[in-house]
Amino acid sequence: MDLHTSGHRKGVVCAPHASAAADGRLILAEGGNAIEAMLAMAASIAAVYPHMNHIGGDGFWLIREPNGRVRALMGAGRAGSKATVRFYRDAGFDEIPSRGPFAALTVPGAVAAWALAQEAAKAAGGRMPLDLLLGGAIKHARDGYVVTRSQAALTKDKYAELETAPGFIQAFLDSGKQPEVGATLKQSALAATLDHLAHAGLDDFYRGDVGREMAGDLARIGAPVTREDLAAFRATVEAPLSVETQAGTLYNAPPPTQGLASLIILALFERLRVGKAESFEHVHGIVEATKRAFRVRDRVVCDPDRITTPLERFLSAAFLDEDAGRIDMRKAAKWPAPSGEGDTIWMGAADASGLVVSYIQSIYWEFGSGCVLPSTGILMQNRGASFSLESGAVNALAPGRRPFHTLNPALAALKDGRVMAYGTMGGDGQPQSQAAVFTRHVLFKQPLDRALDAPRWLLGRTWGSTHTNLRMEPRFDGNLIDRMMSAGHDVAVLDEPYSDTMGHAGAVVLHPDGTLEGGHDPRADGGAAGV
Repeated sequence: MDLHTSGHRKGVVCAPHASAAADGRLILAEGGNAIEAMLAMAASIAAVYPHMNHIGGDGFWLIREPNGRVRALMGAGRAGSKATVRFYRDAGFDEIPSRGPFAALTVPGAVAAWALAQEAAKAAGGRMPLDLLLGGAIKHARDGYVVTRSQAALTKDKYAELETAPGFIQAFLDSGKQPEVGATLKQSALAATLDHLAHAGLDDFYRGDVGREMAGDLARIGAPVTREDLAAFRATVEAPLSVETQAGTLYNAPPPTQGLASLIILALFERLRVGKAESFEHVHGIVEATKRAFRVRDRVVCDPDRITTPLERFLSAAFLDEDAGRIDMRKAAKWPAPSGEGDTIWMGAADASGLVVSYIQSIYWEFGSGCVLPSTGILMQNRGASFSLESGAVNALAPGRRPFHTLNPALAALKDGRVMAYGTMGGDGQPQSQAAVFTRHVLFKQPLDRALDAPRWLLGRTWGSTHTNLRMEPRFDGNLIDRMMSAGHDVAVLDEPYSDTMGHAGAVVLHPDGTLEGGHDPRADGGAAGV
């Protein structure tokens, strides 16, 4: 699987796992559209990359239609009806545990968003039956998938916190041992679930046999999500957030995602008028814009039902001009410790009709709650662990409430006629890696493969790390690193030249002449493919 591909006429996809990208390409080759290709990849990636995502997680789509309209499909699961502060206090917790049944406290939202995407695909002329779209995933889960480097490493690193989670050992160990790279594992119960959904329809996940079996298993392990919670859940179609820049219109997902922060970073950086890529001003400018954006994010982003401040204010020229003026281009601002972690996949797809899709799917931390439901093979997310048990908190727990999401799929309609879907995984690193790739490729004209390959940095937390300093890959010029330190940044230079800490970024581009281009991160196990 190539990391970069271009010049295609029918469609292009990219994904952090080669098998998922191949499944998406197959749908395009069979005449499917970009949304259908993404549905196939969304299922496939859960079967072959389960440490990063699963159908027990959440998912968010940005879909750009041929007429230019952009819509957000929001699959953000809500807290279960039994997930009260009293429930956790009575169990002896001062905070929500990050693993085990009590961490599995939100409804999985991804499949509900798949259902909306399937409707959108049909409205765009798609005719692919669901059994074909899910066929690749069913085969991988039933016949076996190959354990990647990242799955083997994360199983080992996180085993002590996951081994007691119900179902984890049975699902993700190899004959009772931690799997080695290249080992073959199966997800037989997941294969049966996907096969059932392929024939019964995706709604069955919430209101049919699959929903009933999920609810029974959740009750048996003591998780606070009920059959009624599953039956009541619906994904929603929302207007995306957007901001106008000199390069074009940038789009991202609305709350409860951190899409607002991603847009603020790029809008602030534009106002700094940096002229050269890979310069001190480039890296320092994005880092400082990130600090400003995260302060807004942490103050306002939560369940959209609780947001009272119009978010357009933070994307207005007046606010952005004033905020950019507060950035010191010579000195680092003081940095409080943020709190964002995450294990996620981002994937992109585009086709010749003008459909462009940016999609992100997650179980929050690596392997989520660790709980695998035996009847269905579904790995439950731990996204609800981000809730606070303090009543006055921005992201306070209450039944039915949606937690804050680091997930945010990005899309840009550029003034030169290109349409670009891009994104990454990695907690607080998502907006930063988006900004690095976008500025390098769009503003500084670097080829897409070079923009994805170039060294990256991360301010704040990701991957379960407690670090809040500025980490940089060692491939940066030493003089640049020295200047960052001299400006007051608390810099840690990583050992790995291509570090997973920086996330797995990718992009697809629809060019004005109708050709399609895709690229994916050399830090991942995937690539791009086209027809």
